[in-house]
Amino acid sequence: MKPNISAHRVAIIPKRVRTINGQSFAFIPHRFLQDGFLSSLSRDELALYLFLLLAADRAGISFYGYHAICSIVRMPLEVYLQARNGLIAKDLVAFDGTRFQVLSLPARPVHTKLKPLKTEHDFEKHDPATIRALLSDALDDENSPPKR
Repeated sequence: MKPNISAHRVAIIPKRVRTINGQSFAFIPHRFLQDGFLSSLSRDELALYLFLLLAADRAGISFYGYHAICSIVRMPLEVYLQARNGLIAKDLVAFDGTRFQVLSLPARPVHTKLKPLKTEHDFEKHDPATIRALLSDALDDENSPPKR
């Protein structure tokens, strides 16, 4: 005898079942999880993608600028730029310089292979923490009084 699976699909709190109403068009296709798109994203890419999904209209268009996005998502500009570029490279969003479009999911996710950072040059070119420290040091040196 098979167990009654439908009994498990009953809402836990029936009065709180989600519905789409008003201006909301945000949704995430089940394929996003099942086909591996979720696991293909970094934490920052996922945060930006979720924001863009929530901000988008029926066509997936969002007009939020980077200042607002960085403030709402609490993301430094350099992290936002990496996340934005990652989503574009993974064919999940399009960006024309002023607006985003969340795209329909491509046939399969793009998994980025990260190379291990080994040399000082690797860290200076690809490690956000090292790049930030170098920039911070350079800016501090410019604002410091001249040494005698």
